[in-house]
Amino acid sequence: MTDVNGAPADVLHTLFHSDQGGHEQVVLCQDRASGLKAVIALHSTALGPALGGTRFYPYASEAEAVADALNLARGMSYKNAMAGLDHGGGKAVIIGDPEQIKSEELLLAYGRFVASLGGRYVTACDVGTYVADMDVVARECRWTTGRSPENGGAGDSSVLTSFGVYQGMRAAAQHLWGDPTLRDRTVGIAGVGKVGHHLVEHLLAEGAHVVVTDVRKDVVRGITERHPSVVAVADTDALIRVENLDIYAPCALGGALNDDTVPVLTAKVVCGAANNQLAHPGVEKDLADRGILYAPDYVVNAGGVIQVADELHGFDFDRCKAKASKIYDTTLAIFARAKKDGIPPAAAADRIAEQRMAEARPRP
Repeated sequence: MTDVNGAPADVLHTLFHSDQGGHEQVVLCQDRASGLKAVIALHSTALGPALGGTRFYPYASEAEAVADALNLARGMSYKNAMAGLDHGGGKAVIIGDPEQIKSEELLLAYGRFVASLGGRYVTACDVGTYVADMDVVARECRWTTGRSPENGGAGDSSVLTSFGVYQGMRAAAQHLWGDPTLRDRTVGIAGVGKVGHHLVEHLLAEGAHVVVTDVRKDVVRGITERHPSVVAVADTDALIRVENLDIYAPCALGGALNDDTVPVLTAKVVCGAANNQLAHPGVEKDLADRGILYAPDYVVNAGGVIQVADELHGFDFDRCKAKASKIYDTTLAIFARAKKDGIPPAAAADRIAEQRMAEARPRP
C-alpha cells in the first residue's frame, strides 16, 4: 500500500496510529547538491527542547530510516525524563554510508535543516557521527552540542556514557547479589567501540573478568593487546552462551534482546549501552520469566546525554560525573518499583518517565 505520492503508507500509519507514534513533528530533509537525505523526529517537547543525537547509517530503505528515527526519538524522551533533564526527546538519522558520502557540504546542509527548527531540536553525536562532525554542523546551527573543547564543547560523550552503564551494573549487582562490587564477576561486552572500550577499563579496574566481541576484529585485537586478561570470542552468538556469565552488556546496535537470544542467554543481568535493546514488546517479560534482571537501556546509558545537555550551559565535567553517578540510585529505584508493582523493570521505568512527562505538560 502506498500514499498519493507512491511512498510507503505504513510510515504514516506508524506516525499517527501505532504505539510507536505520538510524535509531535517529523521532518524529511533533502539537499540534492550534497546528497543529504535525513529524517528529524521530535517525539516530545513537554520537558523542554528535544535533545538527541544524529545517526549516520546506510539503511536498507527510507522506510527503515524513518522507523528508526521514530523509535530512537521516543527513547530519548524517556531517557531525558529519567535522567532528570529539562529536555524532551528527539533524534535524527542521515541515510547513507558515512564512509562513502559524508562531507563538509552535507553536514553544513544538515545543520541548516536543524537550525530551521528554531531550537525545538538540539542535536549531538550518535552512531556514525563524531565530535568533529558536530563542529561542522555548528557552523550553521547554534543548537548543536557534543562539540570539541577547542570549539567550546565537552568533547567525547562516550566517557560518561560508559560510566553510567558501569553505575547501572553496580546497581544490578546490589539488587541481585546484595553487593555493588563487580570484582570477580564475569561481564560479556558485545561491541567495544566508542562506549564499550571505556566500559572495559571500568570493569578491569574493579577486578571483573571481561569477555568481548565486535564485528571489527581490529578493534578487538586492540583491546586484547592492551589488556591480555580480556578474552575475545568470535561473535555475539558465542558471547551470550559463555558459561558462568554474570552480566551481558549489549553495546552495539539495538534489538540485541529478541526471541532467539533471550532463551539461550546465560547471564543473570543485562546492562548495556545500546539503545532499543528490546526487539519488540514482550521481551522484557521473557527476561523476567527467565529470572534475568534487565537494567533499562535508556536509563543506564544516559551519561552521554547528561554531558551534552550540560554543555549547553557551560560544561563542567565534575558536575556531569556527579549527575551520571546518580544513575546508580535511579536504577535501584526502578528495580524497587518493579518489585513493588509486580512488573518488569522496563515497564517500571516507562511508568516513572511517563509520569514526569505528563506532569510537565501545560494544563488546558
